[in-house]
Amino acid sequence: MNALSRLLRRSAWIGCALAVVFIAAATPASAQRYPDHPIKLIVPVPPGGGVDLLSRAIGAKMQQSMGQPVVIENKAGASAAIGTEALAKSPPDGYTIMMGYSAHATNPIFVPKLPYDTNKDFATVAHVGYIPLILVVNASSPYHSVKELIAAAKAKPGQLQFASGGAGAGAHLSGELLKTTANVDIVHVPYKGNAPALNDLLGGQVTMMFDTITTSLPHVKSGALRALAVTSPKRSPLAPDVPTMIEAGLPDFDISAWYVMFAPAGTPRDIIARLNAEVNKAIADPDLRKTLGEQGVEFTGGTPEYADQFVRSEIERWGKIIKTRGMTGN
Repeated sequence: MNALSRLLRRSAWIGCALAVVFIAAATPASAQRYPDHPIKLIVPVPPGGGVDLLSRAIGAKMQQSMGQPVVIENKAGASAAIGTEALAKSPPDGYTIMMGYSAHATNPIFVPKLPYDTNKDFATVAHVGYIPLILVVNASSPYHSVKELIAAAKAKPGQLQFASGGAGAGAHLSGELLKTTANVDIVHVPYKGNAPALNDLLGGQVTMMFDTITTSLPHVKSGALRALAVTSPKRSPLAPDVPTMIEAGLPDFDISAWYVMFAPAGTPRDIIARLNAEVNKAIADPDLRKTLGEQGVEFTGGTPEYADQFVRSEIERWGKIIKTRGMTGN
C-alpha cells in the first residue's frame, strides 16, 4: 500500500470518527443520559386535593425508580390554565411534566381564548387513572337525600350553591349536569382547587359539592359531611351504602375525575416512552395500588397513544354534552 493509499484510508477513518461525534452531538443530551437532573411535576391545583395527592404519590415512586428528584410545583388558578400554560411554555426536554385532569379537556370549550393550544401544545405521557365523585353536604344540612336536595332547589331557585375546584373540573361538570338533568337552578361557586372548596363546605359556606371520594370520604366517616350519592354507574366499594346518582333518579349520570400525565409538545419520543414506562411502573407498585386503591383510585395505565385517544375523546364527548345541555363555565 503506497503512501497516498494510506493517507486516503486514514482520512476516511478520521471522517467516520468525526461523523460519529457530530451525530452524537446532534442527539439531545437529555435523550442520551435522561434524567441527569431533577424533574418538575406541575400540579395545576392547590395542595391538598385529589390531583395533588395522586401527583405526590406517583412522583415519589418515579423519583425512587429514576434516581432523580421529582419536584412537585403547585401552580393553581384559572381552572388549571395557569399551570397548563407553564407546561406549554417549558422546554420539551422531559424535565417538566404535568398531572392534568378533566379541566384540560373542557377548558377549550369554556375558555375561548386560552394562552395555549390544547390540541397542539402537549404530548400525552400516560392515562394514570380516575376517581368516582361523591355528592356531599355539610353534616348540619337539612338534606338527607338527592331527592330532598332537588326538591329544595326547585322550591328555592338560585339560592342553593355547589362548590367546585374551578370551571371544567369534575365537580363543576357534575353540578352542571345536575342542573340540566334535574332542571334546577343552583349557583356554581368556583374556587382555585378542590381543597379550598371543600374547606368552605366544611365551614357551611356552600350547600353542596361533588368531590372526589379520596378527599371527602374521611370527612363523611368522621361525621363532618353527609354523603348523598356517588357519580359512578355502580356503587363504590368504599361507600357501599351510598346510592348512585342513577339510583337517585337521574339516568345517565356518570362522571369520574380522571388524571393524565402530559409533557410539552416536541418532547423526544424516547423520553416520552421512558416517562410512560415510569408512570406505568409507579401505578403497578403494590403499596401504591393498595394505599390509593383504598382511597377510591382506579388505575388505568397504557401507552401514550391510548392516553392521547382518551383525552381527544373526552374533548369531543364534553363538547357535545356542554353544547346540547347549554352548560356554562360560570
